[in-house]
Amino acid sequence: MHEEVIISGFGGQGALFAGQLLTYTGMDEGWHVTWIPSYGPEMRGGTAHCIVILSDDTIGSPIIRQPSVCVVMNPPSMEKYEPLVKPGGLLVANSTLVRARSSRDDIETVYIPANELAAELGNVKMANVVLLGAMLGTREILPIESVKRTLDEHIPERRKQIIEPNKRALERGVQYVREV
Repeated sequence: MHEEVIISGFGGQGALFAGQLLTYTGMDEGWHVTWIPSYGPEMRGGTAHCIVILSDDTIGSPIIRQPSVCVVMNPPSMEKYEPLVKPGGLLVANSTLVRARSSRDDIETVYIPANELAAELGNVKMANVVLLGAMLGTREILPIESVKRTLDEHIPERRKQIIEPNKRALERGVQYVREV
């Protein structure tokens, strides 16, 4: 396996946290991984994205040109990354904010109202984990149960209260794509 993933949105939407969950889970599962965060000077409200590579072989470079999977959380991310997804790749878009639809027929697209689903769970800030669940529910790059275990094992003690809500958000994203 070799997956190259970009997760992108506004600063404060949790793109980097979603990438960290993927990265820690990959490490815990024994994969070779890289995680490179990038954010604008404003952070909250500016753009933020991260690159995650998961591979069963040594990773030659942490930089990618054509992601195999892209999760876009806002319109600027859709504009920037949708054209870069490699043919046969997966694009997961937060349809709450991203109204545009891909015109490409060479990629798989999933549109999920992540903000609404997260709000139903009690916190719109969990839209990032809903989207991660949708991604993994469409392509099980890593097992959902392993991501839940990562939440248990890698969230610091002072933030333990976010574990169970994030597990529910992950499950909600999986459930949504499997129903639709």
